[in-house]
Amino acid sequence: MFSKQPTKTASGRPEPKLDSPAAAPPESPATRKSPKVASLVAENMTIEGGVSGEGELHIDGVVRGDIRVSKLTIGDTGHVEGSIYAEAVEARGRVIGAITAKQVRLYGTSYVDGDITHEQLAMETGAFFQGRSLKFQRPAAPAGQANAPSAPAPAASQDEKPAQTAAAGGAPQPKPVF
Repeated sequence: MFSKQPTKTASGRPEPKLDSPAAAPPESPATRKSPKVASLVAENMTIEGGVSGEGELHIDGVVRGDIRVSKLTIGDTGHVEGSIYAEAVEARGRVIGAITAKQVRLYGTSYVDGDITHEQLAMETGAFFQGRSLKFQRPAAPAGQANAPSAPAPAASQDEKPAQTAAAGGAPQPKPVF
C-alpha cells in the first residue's frame, strides 16, 4: 500500500503517476510570472543621463538625469539630480528636482529640494522638503455626462461675451498662473 514501487497494470507496464510534475501541462512563458527584482544603482555608481523602464529601481548611488519607472526607492546614500516620474517614490536620500508620483513617502533622513506633485504624500519627522506640494486629483465627472457640459457652454458664453468684451476693452486678458 505505501511502497515506493509503481503499481503495474494488467499489461505489465508501470502505471504513470498523476501527481508527478511531468504529468502537469507545460506552462507557457506568458502565463508564468517571475518575481520582479529591483534594479540597483550601487553606492559607488554614478549615472549621467536619464533612466526609464517599467520596473522598480533602487538608488544608493548618484543619478544625474530624469527618472521614469514604476517604483523608485532612494536609499540613505542615494542622490538624484533631475525630475522623477513614478507610481510610487520612497525617499531616504537626496533629491534635487521635481517629483511626480501617485504615492510619495519622505523618510526622516530625506532631503528634497523641488516640487512634489502627488495623490498621497507622507512625511516623517526630520524629513527636509523645500518646494511646493501639489495634489493632483482626477476630475469627478458623473457617468454619461462627460460631453454634456460642452453643449450648454456656448449659449452661456454668447450671452456673456459682450459684457466681457466691454469690460476688458476688447483685449484678451492673460490667465493667472499658480
